[in-house]
Amino acid sequence: MQSTTVSRKTAWLRVVLLAIAAFVFNTTEFVPVGLLSDIAASYDMKTADVGIMLTIYAWVVALLSLPLMLLTRNIERRLLLAVLFIVFVASHVLSSLAWDFTSLVISRIGIALAHAVFWSITASLAIRVAPAGKKTQALSMLATGTALAMVLGVPIGRIVGQYLGWRTTFGMIGLSALVLLILLMRILPRLPSEHTGSLSSVPMLFRRPALVAMYVLVTVVVTAHYTAYSYIEPFMQVVANADDNFTTLLLLLFGSAGILGSVLFSTLGNRFPSAMLIAAIAMITLSMGLLVFAAVRPAAITVLCIVWGMAMMMIGLAMQVRVLALAPDATDVAMSLFSGIYNIGIGAGALLGNQVSLHMQMSDVGNVGGIIGLAALFWCIAIFRRYPQLRSNG
Repeated sequence: MQSTTVSRKTAWLRVVLLAIAAFVFNTTEFVPVGLLSDIAASYDMKTADVGIMLTIYAWVVALLSLPLMLLTRNIERRLLLAVLFIVFVASHVLSSLAWDFTSLVISRIGIALAHAVFWSITASLAIRVAPAGKKTQALSMLATGTALAMVLGVPIGRIVGQYLGWRTTFGMIGLSALVLLILLMRILPRLPSEHTGSLSSVPMLFRRPALVAMYVLVTVVVTAHYTAYSYIEPFMQVVANADDNFTTLLLLLFGSAGILGSVLFSTLGNRFPSAMLIAAIAMITLSMGLLVFAAVRPAAITVLCIVWGMAMMMIGLAMQVRVLALAPDATDVAMSLFSGIYNIGIGAGALLGNQVSLHMQMSDVGNVGGIIGLAALFWCIAIFRRYPQLRSNG
């Protein structure tokens, strides 16, 4: 447990380093979205075929988040973080050297294994090392790290990939993680495992109807989002005939809007908790539905990406806060399930976007995502009426 004598400055530094770790882990998960065409060209493959890498990564996380969390639940958390980062760095070395697509996928599986455990433990660790009474701010800082991965990580990774090659992008992420590992080991105290829950927690959590309803919402809304977002780069090239620089700008604006969404959630989330989540799901649904119409109009697609990015960040925060509030007695298990289910949505969305682009048209990814988003909107309204405890942020 964190010492009560630690200074607030040190406590905040620990939270900041965990937020930077969130930035690095989210950057590597999503940076292939901006590099699909480059990776495809280097292996002489179709872009849609390379996109299956996103699904494999996400489903490895989805399938192994809970088993790995339970396997490591008694390991002291500082040591566990060190092991995760070593696996993460080694896998990025393999990514940067990948001689064929199979070796690249293997390296991504290694990264996904580290990711699965990292996101199972990080929210509860940030709360533990944060200054007293600053739980919400610590979680918000983690969310900011996530947002910055979209703001800076994905577009910078794309720019590096354009000028120095996509292998360099992965190499730089691995180097950044190595530096971060050294800093974390110097600043973090020993953190004995606590309140992790156990295998018996799983059926207990699934006997909470409101929590199960929230997990279903996570699955549907994330599937909707990633059906369109996973293929935004080839979509802009094929449908809008946009150049590389404009596509990079859109990714930058999408992520920047995520920071705005985080600020709005921190400011208004407790005042209008249910209205904010319903409105945010409605906004991403509308954005995806309008995607094909806005694509050929630079001003329209710019505004649409800002609204979409802002709304998606608010959705992620609102769902995470509710899951933590509904499972205070087994936070690591609940967040492991959340991470796994979130990644089921990512994988399903990326796979669905792949199938739409192969068997329908690339221009249809937004429409299909919008239809699923509409289902998520109706489900959200229904569960808010059924379970009043979901109407607040906990």
